[in-house]
Amino acid sequence: MLMRLVHGVLIFCLISLVSGNDIGFPRCNCEDDGGFWSIERIMVSQRVSDFLIAIAYFSIPIELLYFISCSNVPFKWVLVQFILFIVLCGMTHLLNGWTYGSSNPFQLMLALTIFKFLTALVSCATAITLVTLIPLLLKVKVRELFLKKKAWELDREVGMMKKQKEASWHVRMLTQEIRKSLDRHTILYTTLIELSNTLDLQNCAVWMPNESRTEMKLTHELKGRNSSNSHRDGISIPINDLDVSEVKKSEEVRILRPESILGAASTLISGEPLGAVAAIRMPMLKVSDFKGGTPELIQTCYAILVLVLPSGTTRVWSYDELEIVKVVADQVAVAVSHAAILEESQLMREKLVEKNRQLQHARKEAMMASQARNSFQKVMSKGMRRPMHSISGLLSMIKQENMGNEQNILVDTMVKTSSVLSTLINDVMEISTRNNGRFPLEMRYFHLHSMIKEAACLAKCVSISKGFNFSIEVENSLPDRVMGDERRIFQVILHMVGNLLNGWDQGLSVTFRASAVTENDQRWAMWRPNSSDGYAYIKFETGVHSTGFQFESSALPAHNTGRKYNSGGVEGGLSFTMCKKLVQMMQGNIWVVPNSHGLAQTMTFILRFQLQPASLGLGGFFEPGGSSEHPLSNSLFRNLQVILADDDGVNRLVTKKLLEKLGCRVIAVSSGYECLSALGNAGSSFQVVILDLHMPEMDGFEVAMRVQKFRSRSWPLIVALTASEDEDVWEKCMQVGMNGLIRKPVLLQGMADELRRVIQHVSKSG
Repeated sequence: MLMRLVHGVLIFCLISLVSGNDIGFPRCNCEDDGGFWSIERIMVSQRVSDFLIAIAYFSIPIELLYFISCSNVPFKWVLVQFILFIVLCGMTHLLNGWTYGSSNPFQLMLALTIFKFLTALVSCATAITLVTLIPLLLKVKVRELFLKKKAWELDREVGMMKKQKEASWHVRMLTQEIRKSLDRHTILYTTLIELSNTLDLQNCAVWMPNESRTEMKLTHELKGRNSSNSHRDGISIPINDLDVSEVKKSEEVRILRPESILGAASTLISGEPLGAVAAIRMPMLKVSDFKGGTPELIQTCYAILVLVLPSGTTRVWSYDELEIVKVVADQVAVAVSHAAILEESQLMREKLVEKNRQLQHARKEAMMASQARNSFQKVMSKGMRRPMHSISGLLSMIKQENMGNEQNILVDTMVKTSSVLSTLINDVMEISTRNNGRFPLEMRYFHLHSMIKEAACLAKCVSISKGFNFSIEVENSLPDRVMGDERRIFQVILHMVGNLLNGWDQGLSVTFRASAVTENDQRWAMWRPNSSDGYAYIKFETGVHSTGFQFESSALPAHNTGRKYNSGGVEGGLSFTMCKKLVQMMQGNIWVVPNSHGLAQTMTFILRFQLQPASLGLGGFFEPGGSSEHPLSNSLFRNLQVILADDDGVNRLVTKKLLEKLGCRVIAVSSGYECLSALGNAGSSFQVVILDLHMPEMDGFEVAMRVQKFRSRSWPLIVALTASEDEDVWEKCMQVGMNGLIRKPVLLQGMADELRRVIQHVSKSG
């Protein structure tokens, strides 16, 4: 509007100048009043114009003053100077309007001259001020542009913040949906659906490696968009595919190539052009990765999340969308790993509960077995071992009586039989306690001929009772004094005869033969060691044959000769197995030779015995509880004060009778407390204390340690009484200060030998 007004004024001025020129104003006669542009009219027009200009000049300063008072603009002094210039210009025009009269007073002309001069000064000052002000005004303009730019950037950042807030809201909503379930399949399907709804996707898919990590298999994708996607189950891509490798190496979202195999396989609709495809890796953790509480340094397993934009559009992935995908992928990886770990932990917990249940069941069975074993041992100890020990002790007393030859043979046989039976009972109890298949051996010198005679006598009784004839063949050249376990050898011979008689009809003959294996006998050279100085190899054979036929020696074992025998299950029996273990423990060998019908016809075993040197009498070798051939002498034991502590009444009575048979004066008590009470009484002068090691409440070891308080020098002597076959029991006895050890069954000769050894040892050292 202002520009149009300015254009109109210029056009009016131009027309006025042209019209004045056409009239001939320069040649006009000023006195001629007939024209339009007469002097009077021109003067009136100038006066009116000056008054209007003055009014305009006076109104502009008022508006500027109002603007200055209402705003905080820079350079206010410049505006004040400009107002002064306008006011002076207005006064000049106002005074100039009064000069158009016929006569002008001097004062008016002077005032007009002064105001024009002031106007000229102010005009020059304003011009000079504008020269210095314009650069400053330009700077103000640049700052304004800078502020506008900052305001634009701020608006853009605010817009980005709004978009980020919106994206975070989407991520938060997706995270809430993801965390609603602890099932990894539900988590993945929920993620695909929510991402598809949020980002308006054509398809979402999850690829996971197979067990061998050679392929990536399509495990999860959107369902329901295409009913024909059931055939897509089992789609796989090689794990070394270029796109798969690039996605796994990068932590950011990757935009796949249009020809990508991974992108094409992730599209529901085949044959159509692909939209923009993005993919990102998702680390998958398992319980096995946390062996030490933190993930192990192993190769991380990655799944791949693939997102496909709708096809047929020019839409591309924006920065905000990629950020949403990245954050959601991280959340999904955490949620799926958490779910997988919980699932594996639950499975491990169930397995642990099952193992605990099995352990509790096994513990219950073990406790029941232990209770059954304890009950069995208690029954064996009270019902068999203790009575057998009493019988053995009584037989040892009877053996010392004056009897005939036949009676002596019968008593000796009964003693040996009771000894074998006691050994079997001890073996059964030891096996039930230790369960290691080991049998203790008692190596000592004994009479081999006497042992063979007693074993043959008992074997003859067994054979005749079953309807068999029995004969014995023993070489006179056999050594008599040898070292070995007499009871074990006796036990093996009886087992051998008993096993051999099973399955045969009555009327046959049984031959027991004992012979020496000489160095010139080449049949046993392969088995016998090269060095045999001081040792003898004795072969014990038992065979079944028809009456009237000569018994022939058996051949070598099958694994030595190459012959194959079928023993009819004899070698697999429990009795033969125990005999085999015993023979092998004594550094021997045993085998069975069956007949053509598979029945055991011959059983043979060979043992190595250490010969007793001629200079070493039997009394020179000591083993706690061993036997010797010292004749019973009552002079050493006569009136010997002995206190006996044993909780078993029968054994206590038998042991007391044995001690009295030796000439001792015995006081028998049934517990360790009674023993200590008797020892503590004033005037008690017991010389020997015999303690059963396995008494209830207070065992023999504890009693022995308390007896040390009543000792004067080495008296009273402490002798242990035990049925245990433990090899270290003698060491335990010595540790608590005991002087001797008597093993059950208590025999008269064995007890006398041990007491004699203990008394003589103390007498020599004292």
